[in-house]
Amino acid sequence: MAKSGSSVVVVGGGVTGLSAAWWLARSGVEVTVLEKGIVGFEASGRNGGGCTHYQSPLFHEEQRLWPQMDELLGYPTEHRSGRIVFQVDERKANFHEGLAMRIPAGYAWEVLDGKQVRERVPLAGDNAISGVQLHFGGHANPQRTSQAYAWAAQDHGARIRQHVAVRGFEMAGGRVSAVETSQGRFGCDALVIAAGPQTGQLAAMLGHHLPMAPARAEMIVTEPLPLMPMGGVDGHGLYGRQTLRGNLAYGGGPHEWYDDIALESPPPRPSGSVLRGLAKRVAELLPRAAHARVIRSWAGVIENTPDGRPVIERLSSPDNVTLATMSSVGFGLSPASGHAIRDLVVDGVCSFADLSKLSLARFAELSPDWRRELNWLPPETAAASQGASR
Repeated sequence: MAKSGSSVVVVGGGVTGLSAAWWLARSGVEVTVLEKGIVGFEASGRNGGGCTHYQSPLFHEEQRLWPQMDELLGYPTEHRSGRIVFQVDERKANFHEGLAMRIPAGYAWEVLDGKQVRERVPLAGDNAISGVQLHFGGHANPQRTSQAYAWAAQDHGARIRQHVAVRGFEMAGGRVSAVETSQGRFGCDALVIAAGPQTGQLAAMLGHHLPMAPARAEMIVTEPLPLMPMGGVDGHGLYGRQTLRGNLAYGGGPHEWYDDIALESPPPRPSGSVLRGLAKRVAELLPRAAHARVIRSWAGVIENTPDGRPVIERLSSPDNVTLATMSSVGFGLSPASGHAIRDLVVDGVCSFADLSKLSLARFAELSPDWRRELNWLPPETAAASQGASR
């Protein structure tokens, strides 16, 4: 092993990489996290904080773990249980009818009429048509949670190296033996790549095609308002929450698509083009908050696979590498994804879920032109493409 390194090197200091490092370190594994910037400083610390991914293979573990995370980590995440989703568009009044087929058995939820929505969401208005209250799931504070993972991992002996950009990999005997970085060489027996929108580029260095597209997701934050009984409230194409201080923090696109994000330079700055539309939709969803001033905005670069599902897989070659890209749902699934990554690295198989649906093999027949077909293109590229098609 190199003089500088660990048994396991984790590339990426977002919540997925930090959770994996925590799970590995608490299992007694020597682990080093390499992050090109500041841990949790991009989308991991700047998102809606939702913890309710009932269509994921990791869902049951997500729900088992979140209520325990403050105690397990030893630091606060501000997790709160439950969520309300409601609609203000008549065309979506019966949106709840499809939930019965998607929510797994054993998880309680109820349908709400407009009056019940207004009783439980004081900031909602007369335009509230129908909704559901989920008695599971919930939300947490992304910034606090990211920091909690980092501190907890360090408490178990993990080393976190910030401002270290990965440049390549060294191979020996068909396996990755070291990570080449802007700060030198880090030896490893096993490697985890959980680098968000850069995971695809790093996977390509090892001969694997991981289709993904980076996008800038933006959120707005209002001045504090009186606390609602339940802070997790979604709808109208929005995701977000009310913080414990009373601020409304909401996002919901549309995304600003990018080409590949540079491995070493900071990610692009947001254009701000979606902020006015976000504010308008929040006021439509919560009319009694329409007077609230927007006091700041957040942004982060997220990664998206063509089918919107994560990839979590230990590769067959090199067989000491585990890939993880969460396709915009990394925060809520992070307790479970970190556990899955730990299992793949240490045991070679996930102990609590079938991850076959999250493998790279599902993209074997993917069209090479998939980004253009989905119109997931940077603005200038999309405009040129539309002009050429006329």
